[in-house]
Amino acid sequence: MTSKTATAIPTTTTTTTITATTATTAATTATTAFETIKKYVVLFGAISAIVLGTVAVMSFTHHTVTTFMWVRGGILLAIAPMLHRFATKASEGSPAALDHIRTLATVMPIALIGVDLIPGLCPAWYAVLQGLSALALVAVAIITRSAAVRDAA
Repeated sequence: MTSKTATAIPTTTTTTTITATTATTAATTATTAFETIKKYVVLFGAISAIVLGTVAVMSFTHHTVTTFMWVRGGILLAIAPMLHRFATKASEGSPAALDHIRTLATVMPIALIGVDLIPGLCPAWYAVLQGLSALALVAVAIITRSAAVRDAA
């Protein structure tokens, strides 16, 4: 009877250790995923700043720049801090923030590329730069749907 008790204790201890290790690995994976999301959001903001800066340079050098380009560039640059805030709140465990960033990261690239495909609305260089910013958001959309992020929320 003593040997059965001695055998049961190590088995329970081993199971507890494996569970703790699995939980730690899942938390590390989720943390890494949220850090990556934040980096892609920063990339989106940086590209948006480059777009707006390019529009400004084009305007100052007397190239054709439309109001659409100014307004859209400004709006997308203004949205970047909001996206970063959602990413930060989601990493802290807010399901609402995760839902916001997941939705925006899915809808925005479709809208950006869809509008850029309207003939004559913006020059090709502008559409390419906007497409690059959309790629950063596509990465965010993919990561926010990963198992690590979904389980963390």
